[in-house]
Amino acid sequence: MNRILVIGGTGNVGRQVVYQLAATGARFRVMTRNPDAARLPAHVEVVRGDLTVPETLDRCLQDIDTVFLVWVAPPAAATGALERIATHARRIVFLTAPLKTPHPFFQQPNPSRDAAERLERLIETSGMEWTFLRAGMFAGNARHFWGRHIRAGDVVRWPYLNAPTAPTDERDLAAVAVRTLCEDGHACAEYVLTGPQSLTQAEQVHTIGRAIERSLRVEEISPDEAQSELLPVLGSPAVVNMLLNAWAAAIGQPAFVTSTFAELTGAPPRTFLEWATDHAAEFRV
Repeated sequence: MNRILVIGGTGNVGRQVVYQLAATGARFRVMTRNPDAARLPAHVEVVRGDLTVPETLDRCLQDIDTVFLVWVAPPAAATGALERIATHARRIVFLTAPLKTPHPFFQQPNPSRDAAERLERLIETSGMEWTFLRAGMFAGNARHFWGRHIRAGDVVRWPYLNAPTAPTDERDLAAVAVRTLCEDGHACAEYVLTGPQSLTQAEQVHTIGRAIERSLRVEEISPDEAQSELLPVLGSPAVVNMLLNAWAAAIGQPAFVTSTFAELTGAPPRTFLEWATDHAAEFRV
């Protein structure tokens, strides 16, 4: 029977993968550097492992057939970790980005893109059967982008308010991940997953306002102002620059939207309003 190891199971997408795998009755375990802080259901097997210390992966990978990977370590650790994974697992499902999508939002050069491309090359040449889940913007980014503004008042100050994206609910990403982990027939597949709607950032803020029944206002700030304002939120100048460049490039055209989720699951993807409604408490004081 297929047994799965989830690497990155305490993040926004990985946690949903864990919950949905548990609901299917799949046999799996979760690897994390700190099991005591994982905050996963008590019946889930959680094991200690560190992608930067390849020898710690052996116990985690014992009797494992399939790996779900969210890369959460420095790029320099990739070769050693993937070599170790490939000695145990037959196949791997990797959560990555729409690097090949011909939309300017996804084509801006940055260090994260370089790291993802290197990981993909390592996986493709590892000898494992592989599947790439190419996820666009996560709906959950909204809580980090605008949560503190909305909890503090009715005004959101943000750059490139007219830049459109198609936010994807993390539960939908997880649903596709679970299918590719539990089913055959996904070898060498590259699934580009987006939400169902192209929405500007301003429209997304107003959608949250609708969900929490408040009238929110938006104020455009310059990229220079955004450099200092976004750094405490995003934590890295490289991430700030990556997003500013992507939003700037996206102005003037709709976001890239795919029907992949519906094709794979037979169900419509969740809208951003559905996500905002389900997470309304996170935007209230």
